Amino acid sequence: MRGARHTSLLMITELFLPTKGGTAVSFDDDFRRLGDKEVHIITADVPGAAEFDRTHPNTVYRLSLKRSPWLKPESLVIYSKLFFKSLSLSMSHHFAAVYAGRALPEGIVAWAVARLRGCKVFIYAHGEELTGWGRGRKFQAMCFALRHADKVLANSDFTRDTLISLIGVSPERIAVIYPTVDIERMRPGLPHDDLLASLGINKGQPLILSVGRLMRRKGFDQVVRSLPYLKQQGLDVHYALVGIGDDWDYLQGLANELGVSERLHLLGHVKAEDLPRWYSACTLFAMPNRDIQGDTEGFGLVYLEAGACEKPVLAGVAGGTGSAVVDGVTGLRVDGENLDAVQRAIASLLLDPAMANEMGRKARERVRANFSHERRVGQLRGLVLEGPDIET
Repeated sequence: MRGARHTSLLMITELFLPTKGGTAVSFDDDFRRLGDKEVHIITADVPGAAEFDRTHPNTVYRLSLKRSPWLKPESLVIYSKLFFKSLSLSMSHHFAAVYAGRALPEGIVAWAVARLRGCKVFIYAHGEELTGWGRGRKFQAMCFALRHADKVLANSDFTRDTLISLIGVSPERIAVIYPTVDIERMRPGLPHDDLLASLGINKGQPLILSVGRLMRRKGFDQVVRSLPYLKQQGLDVHYALVGIGDDWDYLQGLANELGVSERLHLLGHVKAEDLPRWYSACTLFAMPNRDIQGDTEGFGLVYLEAGACEKPVLAGVAGGTGSAVVDGVTGLRVDGENLDAVQRAIASLLLDPAMANEMGRKARERVRANFSHERRVGQLRGLVLEGPDIET
């Protein structure tokens, strides 16, 4: 028989605050706005979680989600823990929908629980996982989960197109729901003289900023390689990088090799309240991303954050950056593999302040108009309400 509509929701995600990263931040914001204690979140137990959860408006359950190298697959324990906890909660709560932060492992678990309990299943797709997992068993399992979701929540037009062409998801099962930015937090004109002084940068000296995990596909190495060229153009420029990752030593070594080590500032993690000030401090934001063996940028939330602070951005053309950056309007998009294109694009933005300022102004306007929290949450809420009641 048909049951009444339910308002309780379940979210299964390995990535959630206080774990750092744009995905964790986005999930936290989504479900804070979707509801209160009737929104249940199953996620990983990480340092600082107990203090974070104490004041969280949702009901958060923490599990130890560690892979076991002696098992095949290594994530079998994670699948089991997520499944039994999700099934247990679904027996005591009438969930209208189960959300999964990714296709694997969360999506398979969400699909199984939703089918057993007669509710909808929605799976987030981020882009990079679609092209970076080869064509083996993991890829096949991902395809199964995504093809059997009631809706796949794509973060960009690129992700939507890849879901259709590569994964075989029906277009009517895909909803493009863009990431969002808090434009009250990310805004221009924040005080930042102390940040520049901490790097020995004088007021008026141009600063290029990048934010993200230090990995090759982000293209940060190409920005470092551009520094000698920019110096030849008479630009007394510095480059600050917020983030950590495997390429830390590589980037520092590259700067030493090129003789620009005094111009590169690896900042690591910065305080959350300081990140908007770093955006305000920079002259332009650069992340000339490229594909590395199928690993690509699904969207690029940092481009929107910089734009919200009225900064022009330089992006690569690979992946889903076209949804975040309008070439020639809010910034420039170039081939991140082409060093000449990267360094000339950076120089053009630094040498033409009027053009750069206009791009920054248009970028904030676009963020305000198209990437609001209210719009995104309205889309997510609408997914639960659309269509017939679930058979129970």
